[in-house]
Amino acid sequence: MTPVQVVLVSVGAYLGTAVLGAAAGRRAWATSLVYALAFCVSAVVVATAVSHLLGAATGGTASEVALPLGLPWLGSHLRLDALSAFFLSVVGLGGALASLYGLGYGHHEEAPQRVLPFFPAFLAGMTLVILAADAFTFLISWEFMSLASWALVMAHHHEAANRKAGYIYIVMASFGTLALLLAFGLLAGSDGNYAFAAIRAAEHTPLVAGSVLVLLLLGAGSKAGLVPLHVWLPLAHPAAPSHVSALMSGVMTKVAIYGFVRIVFDLLGQPAPWQGILVLVIGGATASLGILHALMERDLKRLLAYSTIENIGIIFVSLGLTLAFAANGMTGPAALAFTAALFHVLNHSFFKSLLFFGAGAVLSATGERDMEKLGGLIHRMPVTSFAFLVGSVAISALPPFNGFASEWLAFQAVLQSPDLPQWGLKIIVPAIGGLLALSAALAATCFVKAFGVTFLGRPRTAIASVAAEVDRFSLAAMLVLAALCLLAGILPGLVMDSLAPVALALLGDRLPVQAGIAWLSIVPITETHSSYNGLLVFLFIAFSASVAAFLVHHLGSRALRRAPAWDCGFPEPSPMTQYSAGSFAQPIRRVFGTLVFRAREQVDMPAPGELRPARLTVTTRDLIWDWLYAPLTGAVGYIAEKLNHLQFLTIRRYLSLVFVALILLLLVVALWT
Repeated sequence: MTPVQVVLVSVGAYLGTAVLGAAAGRRAWATSLVYALAFCVSAVVVATAVSHLLGAATGGTASEVALPLGLPWLGSHLRLDALSAFFLSVVGLGGALASLYGLGYGHHEEAPQRVLPFFPAFLAGMTLVILAADAFTFLISWEFMSLASWALVMAHHHEAANRKAGYIYIVMASFGTLALLLAFGLLAGSDGNYAFAAIRAAEHTPLVAGSVLVLLLLGAGSKAGLVPLHVWLPLAHPAAPSHVSALMSGVMTKVAIYGFVRIVFDLLGQPAPWQGILVLVIGGATASLGILHALMERDLKRLLAYSTIENIGIIFVSLGLTLAFAANGMTGPAALAFTAALFHVLNHSFFKSLLFFGAGAVLSATGERDMEKLGGLIHRMPVTSFAFLVGSVAISALPPFNGFASEWLAFQAVLQSPDLPQWGLKIIVPAIGGLLALSAALAATCFVKAFGVTFLGRPRTAIASVAAEVDRFSLAAMLVLAALCLLAGILPGLVMDSLAPVALALLGDRLPVQAGIAWLSIVPITETHSSYNGLLVFLFIAFSASVAAFLVHHLGSRALRRAPAWDCGFPEPSPMTQYSAGSFAQPIRRVFGTLVFRAREQVDMPAPGELRPARLTVTTRDLIWDWLYAPLTGAVGYIAEKLNHLQFLTIRRYLSLVFVALILLLLVVALWT
């Protein structure tokens, strides 16, 4: 079978597993069987995708198949090329590790019959989106992916917060699908040919191209979590089971990025400079606002969800740079920025899945997502703590882990901006680079808070003090991702070379071959500009830490000295005297709070002689929700209430309305012709 046929059979296996999950979801053995089958199918998908991607590097061709399904005159076209093979690798690997995690975590699920049918269906939907080679198949698969993930968000529907999250998610998903439908309609034009091959070959006017880009930012951007379309993400991701949260955050958002890349860089044609400016500004705003909101959170899974928004912003900044360079014929810098974007897509799928798995382990062991009720877990969950620490370092873009490598490439692309001819880009790109640097620093602060408050110090509650390590399947999934974060960080050249066929196919250029550079260094442009060696940095850190530990333990004084421990000014040995998540974020809240969050601090100080404690109440707001979505939902509710009277009309009035509507439609047709 051809590679695309193998993946198509795998989609059928996913759907068969979903049927099995629906039929036997209440049985005790169903959880293990469904996740084991999903793991095996995902392993086949990732093996096929990776082999096809590596084959593309040596001159392999795309694999296609057409099925007699879908629109009568079109059928259903499926295609596996270098771009789809890369994103399919992300989906397959994420699905395999989420399934491995689910083999253990799934047994803690209180309603497995609400999860098991939709988990493999979700994987099938994401796989079909990436294989689709016509607009009809793409949109059907996109909607199937959205509905399956919505069902998983609603798995715990008895909680009011989850019902609200599911409602907002399905509304935003429907809005995004509508925007994509309009975009494909513009691309198909009056001929109505929805096959990607025909769209790719057609000429698109600047007005059509600009309109399609805006619709894509609304459609794919809403699914990815771009500001101001991000409001569903911090609600839906925490509501879903943790391995599903990892898939939604680490994988589904990448499927949305795939849709954007496929249309903009493959189907739309030559970009204009203003398109790069628009994507850059939106990406920079998304990165900075996402991490600022993450810093304010005390809910561990909401913090991770907001952090996803930040990383999506980083990816779109790199894609905006790609558009800016490609619009000016600078194919080398465009390939650099594009490789940085795809590299960060892969890296984010690694460390964000790892962090959601860690949050799920904490939730399983303690029943808590509130960091203020945790603490001291490093002594009771050492493996989970180690894995979460690796993910925290990686997402903070610290060497030698993978987050540093991709963000370093993005900054190298920013440094090429002085060669751009447009003064607008010369000014905006460095400003966006400064926002990226600020976001990286705030991300490090955010995950010092997340790891420190959750795992270090003393337990703040009784449940945290008796937590125990989770099952071996969950630990295995986390350790595999931790190893991948390290490997991608110390061997980035291998990843960059594997991404070269994608850049070459879409941009006509690629980065220099990295495999032959000594000591596994990477040189994205030339040695006179910059280079980086993740392996040497790793060896230096390991050697320095080992020497320091040896000196401390063997050459330090062995004399026994007794002294009171440093108490930070709080001699009371109470866990309540520790730094909390709120106190850790207080300096950032006071710097940005008035402008970004409309933060308010209210102190309730008891009068002299009263025995009640003083209380500090902090409130923050999402201004985008307050200014955009709250008035919109209010207007929709008002209009719906008024239109509700239509269902109580008499027959004569209904007939009158039908007559008036018919007259109006005839007038529209007459004017149109």
